[in-house]
Amino acid sequence: MKSELIRDLYPLKGRRVLITGVSRRQGIGYATASQVAAWGASVIIHHFQPHDNEQSWGSDDLNEVVKGIKAELIDDAFLYDLSGDFYDPEEPKRVMDEINNHSGHIDALVCNHAMSGSDGPIGELTVEMLDKHWAVNARSSILLAQYFAKQHDSKLGRGRIIFMSSGQRIGPMLGEIAYVASKGALADLTLTISDQLADQNITVNTVNPGPVDTGYMTKELWENLKPMFPFGRMGQPEDPARLIAWLLTDEASWITGQIINTEGGFGRWRPHS
Repeated sequence: MKSELIRDLYPLKGRRVLITGVSRRQGIGYATASQVAAWGASVIIHHFQPHDNEQSWGSDDLNEVVKGIKAELIDDAFLYDLSGDFYDPEEPKRVMDEINNHSGHIDALVCNHAMSGSDGPIGELTVEMLDKHWAVNARSSILLAQYFAKQHDSKLGRGRIIFMSSGQRIGPMLGEIAYVASKGALADLTLTISDQLADQNITVNTVNPGPVDTGYMTKELWENLKPMFPFGRMGQPEDPARLIAWLLTDEASWITGQIINTEGGFGRWRPHS
């Protein structure tokens, strides 16, 4: 008889996972999608390249993004991709409807997408900055969670929702008031949403990946940050991806309502003026 303590080789086999914000091979979304695929899941990925085009790192080749994730799929698992702008209040419902029509029931939702940039400190903020960050980062994630919960069948197993936050609860994020406000909303909603959705057999957790090199890192910035990392390296996309993938497995079925930091001991400090 097989021991119950032996880990499954493919702990997500047969599961269907939606991951938003999967558009760049250097991103956390791509690393997470690749990890859950390697653990046996079918993967539905969302992307919105116009946002990447506005950033200094630019966009990636979506064909290569899809190809890389497909290479990790096992057996009859599938990959489906779709695009959408979550600034549109109707987009979360449209995305979930399209997925349900194409793939049917999904078991997990990872809200990895985020709008960054177009931000500022107190004194430079505009209504548009605040509203756009709220709409893309917080409102859309809450609505996606709502539509996910509506389609979830508790008889098919425990559902999973993962929100993504930042380190705004641990240290200041200078010049990013709109971003911090939107990400902080998700973190502080986690416990309340998890309490309600426990009745539907759904866990809800938020992951703070900490500083991760997703393509924005410069040599000068790394030299400034290096003393803050006790292991002598910055976070890589695979670091939070492994945690997120594990939270989707049965091993993590008793964890809900948590904000989990995966920062490699990152120590925040800044000199006082």
